Amino acid sequence: MCWDSFILYSSQRLNPRKNIVEGIILKHNIHMAYMSQKGYDELVAKLQHMESVDRPAASAAIAEARDKGDLSENAEYDAAKEWQGKLETEIALLKKTIMEAKIIDATHMDTSTVQILATVELLNVQNKMKMKYTIVSASEADLKSGKISVETPIAKGLLGKKVGEVAEIRVPQGTIQLQVVSISYE
Repeated sequence: MCWDSFILYSSQRLNPRKNIVEGIILKHNIHMAYMSQKGYDELVAKLQHMESVDRPAASAAIAEARDKGDLSENAEYDAAKEWQGKLETEIALLKKTIMEAKIIDATHMDTSTVQILATVELLNVQNKMKMKYTIVSASEADLKSGKISVETPIAKGLLGKKVGEVAEIRVPQGTIQLQVVSISYE
């Protein structure tokens, strides 16, 4: 989901049918969140944890801060309310992502071209450095484990390329040329 703007406070509720939050219109570009089954399961587990562990902890922190007296000068109360607001926003966004998720079965993917969920071995034409990335949805991206978002310039430049083809990709440091060495789906 690409959000242009989104404000959700802890007391507000998302109404997916009307696409509004207590009178605030959600302004966004709708598109499917393509992901693997593993990525989907991780998002569902994260949502369950946030709803069953983090949400009660936020409520308990607010109650504890409230018991300390004057709320107008209680920084602990303000921090707890802010945490709760951010948590509720994250829960709402996660629910929206899960609702729009489209699970892709990588076993039926065409290995002749680079697509989402492809593991691509690349060769930087300029410095001959080899690299390997798996192209995943934005919610699954983790550069440390070699997973890049389909929304990054590198992934966008690689989509549709075949083994042996060179992709010329504009990145903030300039233009790089990456040759596709191999494509696989793991």
